[in-house]
Amino acid sequence: MGNRIPRKDAVGMSELVSQYIKEMKLTSGLDRQRVFAAWNEVSGASRYTVGLYFRNGMLYCTISSSMVRSHLYFQRDLILKKINEFLKNDELFSGYGHDHDHVKGLILK
Repeated sequence: MGNRIPRKDAVGMSELVSQYIKEMKLTSGLDRQRVFAAWNEVSGASRYTVGLYFRNGMLYCTISSSMVRSHLYFQRDLILKKINEFLKNDELFSGYGHDHDHVKGLILK
């Protein structure tokens, strides 16, 4: 049975998936989607969010309601803290450094 992988070369499924994501250069796209998921989970404004864009550590959010946007504006620091905490604990997020925040700013439009 020459097609079998020797036992010493076998790897766990989580490591295999991680290697696949890196080799296929899917890391940045997956991380961006995890940032968007963090926004939806933490902000509570997913139903009012009509657009999300993430670049260079800045999360740009287009909000359909001016009242919700105003409310979120005053909670930006808390939301950023919660987003970064969410990402820190997210197993699928690979871009998080242990000593800094990944999402550095929040722009509401």
